[in-house]
Amino acid sequence: MENEKNASALDLLLRPELPDVRKVLPEKKVEVKRLSQLTGEPVVFTLRGLTYREIRDIQDKRREDQAVSAVLYGCKDPDFRDKRLLDPEKGVAAPLDAIKAKLTAGEIDELYIEIQKLSGYLQRTLAEVKNA
Repeated sequence: MENEKNASALDLLLRPELPDVRKVLPEKKVEVKRLSQLTGEPVVFTLRGLTYREIRDIQDKRREDQAVSAVLYGCKDPDFRDKRLLDPEKGVAAPLDAIKAKLTAGEIDELYIEIQKLSGYLQRTLAEVKNA
């Protein structure tokens, strides 16, 4: 136990139990209440955290497309890239359109918040070390 107290941050980062967060991202299941009420059964989405690259891609988009893009990247199930959700005749030509057609603005924003939390945002991820 004494050796663990003296381990450097590098030694701790080298431990095999620490995942590569580019490949292993936190996940969470959430229910979209409005859709559950409309369908009569639970509509549960599986969300995942985003990689550093995905976050940067989203930040490069126009502000009005950032939340919906985060839902596209961070929603593992359902997969909004599924072509069955597209209907160009009804103005649903791309995955972002499918998200906007199926979810309210508030639902998109709330999903975005949950995805941000899974990605390490909107929460304290660091702690100050006293007397170090």
